[in-house]
Amino acid sequence: MKITIAIDSFKGSLTSLEAGKAVQEAIAKIDKSIEVAVRPLADGGEGTVAALSTLPGAEIVEISVCGPLETPVKATYCILRDTNTAVIEMAEAAGINLISREQLNPMKTTTYGVGQMISDAMDRGCRSFMIGIGGSATNDGGVGMLQALGFRFLDEQGRQIARGAQGLEQLRFISAQNVHPQLKKCKFRIACDVNNPLCGERGCSRVYGPQKGATEEMISRMNASLERYAELAKTYNPKADANMKGAGAAGGLGFAFAAFTGGVLEPGVQIVLEETKLEDYIKDADLVVTGEGRLDGQTVMGKAPVGVAELAKKYGKRVVAFSGCVAEDAEICNRHGIDAYFPILRRICTLEEALETETAYQNLRDTAYQVFRLILLK
Repeated sequence: MKITIAIDSFKGSLTSLEAGKAVQEAIAKIDKSIEVAVRPLADGGEGTVAALSTLPGAEIVEISVCGPLETPVKATYCILRDTNTAVIEMAEAAGINLISREQLNPMKTTTYGVGQMISDAMDRGCRSFMIGIGGSATNDGGVGMLQALGFRFLDEQGRQIARGAQGLEQLRFISAQNVHPQLKKCKFRIACDVNNPLCGERGCSRVYGPQKGATEEMISRMNASLERYAELAKTYNPKADANMKGAGAAGGLGFAFAAFTGGVLEPGVQIVLEETKLEDYIKDADLVVTGEGRLDGQTVMGKAPVGVAELAKKYGKRVVAFSGCVAEDAEICNRHGIDAYFPILRRICTLEEALETETAYQNLRDTAYQVFRLILLK
């Protein structure tokens, strides 16, 4: 019998591989002859670099880059050397997690460090990029990133505009004269799970600006600046489309990738599934195991476990899922390929206790053991 395990991380408790190994240990306790493949899983957001860095030949890179408020931060990404693909999370350089609530100000925060990470990877030989753009603190339209790649965004006097959304108010010209020479040779796949356009009532300023510290006045100013920026972008790429799905992701970073690098915006989990070649393992398995920290109605909206389940159903495989907790609306997961799911909490405890790595590992292992006794024992 063959079992393929691909579980997303239980955030704050277990990495993807730790969760997989807990289930593998439970199965081995019942029958050591069962062939078990544990594969890394993520949805393109937080934890993607950690998951894919476990693949054979992966190389971890840590560099100092410009943070969202222009102070240096340590950013980590990984390179998959078999394909020279750089896996980058923009939040490492421009994430909302990098600054305090009191410091939130999208007029000042920049994506410049994201461009530095990309430039560093190009200098190391990467020509293929997988970039997760969730969790940003920015609303600069991705201009900071593009500045780090050599694009020049100029004011009326031909000077570089300031970083952050504040600079967009002075933007009058765009120059590609000094762009990194390798950029046109690169392919960008952007893990993007939102459909917002760049501007308007559903645009990034209005929808995501408040959580990044924007006031009503800031929202109006940023939206107007992004509209002007989108028009100027057409002088570089006539096909630049501010209304495309995902253009407003990460404060307009989605638009910047599409308009200036030819980046393709895709569901994050689909990119990860392809990079990990999970389909090759699933099609030969008798049973597939997946899961995440919390299963609920949102799980079916592009989350990793349902991506795994849908792939498994392509080959008619049964799917079992484990999670730290289960919401009342999680039953919808049964209609999206997960045949049965099981929460792992085994006793009343505090949230802090439940999130302890040792506790979570033991709970998952022990719950999986009981489930697989029913499945495997005759």
